[in-house]
Amino acid sequence: MAGKKTPRQADGSYSDAWRAVSKIILRPGIRMMMRLDWRGQQNLPADGPVILAANHLSYMDIFAVSLFADSARRYPVFLAKSSLFTIPVLGTILGRLGQLPVYRGQVDAALVLKQAAELAARNNACVIFYPESTVTRDPDQWPMVAKTGVARLALERGIPVVPIAHWGAQRILPYGKFVPKFLPRKTVQVVAGPPVDLSEFADQPMTNAALRAATDKIMREVAALLGGLRGQTPPAEFYHPAVARRKLRQELRALQEASNADAPVADAAVADAAVAAVAITDSTIDASASNVTAADSTGADATTADSTAGATTDNTATTDSTATTDSTATIDNTASTDNTASNTTAADSAATDATTTAADSTATGTAAS
Repeated sequence: MAGKKTPRQADGSYSDAWRAVSKIILRPGIRMMMRLDWRGQQNLPADGPVILAANHLSYMDIFAVSLFADSARRYPVFLAKSSLFTIPVLGTILGRLGQLPVYRGQVDAALVLKQAAELAARNNACVIFYPESTVTRDPDQWPMVAKTGVARLALERGIPVVPIAHWGAQRILPYGKFVPKFLPRKTVQVVAGPPVDLSEFADQPMTNAALRAATDKIMREVAALLGGLRGQTPPAEFYHPAVARRKLRQELRALQEASNADAPVADAAVADAAVAAVAITDSTIDASASNVTAADSTGADATTADSTAGATTDNTATTDSTATTDSTATIDNTASTDNTASNTTAADSAATDATTTAADSTATGTAAS
């Protein structure tokens, strides 16, 4: 349309009036959310471009670091996606406050940071930069391995890098939570160190190795400041999420292999125990089967039958000079002879006839004598 006004492209320029209004709103608002205990503002240059490289524990630390920079009379500026500047109202606010757009649609990431560095240098911006790019995944909340963008941004235009460390914002809004805990009000500590000396990388080509070395040097300064706030010594190596996941997979694989290696040994032990149990059972059955006592001078035998599997039960009938039958019938020569002396117990229906016949024949022979 002819009457439609083309929006002005964000270039890092700002409006003093808009920034003044934002200070009136944000200063008391942030102080209501948290108490602030800070030091080291003198390490921030009074003018000129500067990068504040900070650790990242919570989305609430954005407010703490912003107010820290404001207390040193430097207005905080962030790198924001260029698409945000096209959103009605929000894009206008970001542009008027002098926030820096990052055009991520370009293929060359180095060119994106080069343009951001040029905008920061042109507008003498105080850029708050999170080298980790996201909230740390370190289980102990130390800085993790950072991306090299902060070193590239600094070396492109010789912008000084001031390390910033903070502690306490994660108590207000822990990572992964969406509801902040403002009450009781928590204290957030913030400290700034002197600018990191990157002169050794100034005349070097910006290779991956040089950018990695410069980034690690910046993050070691940040970790040292954080250790001072926590009263602890930072780890010698930065936490790397990908390496940690790979190490965890290797440990799980080793445990699985060890478990699989132990399984045949356990199966063999069970098999040996089973064989031993079968051998004991067989010997018991053999002993029971052979425990048949031959009759004495009367020549009578007693046969024992198993109640379930046809095995021989230790049910022995013995006839001696006193005419005593074991567990089946008892016949005494001095007593009256019982014509029914066939007291057979706990035998199967299949073995009952054989046992009863043997007992009856024994009783009959004794009675006849």
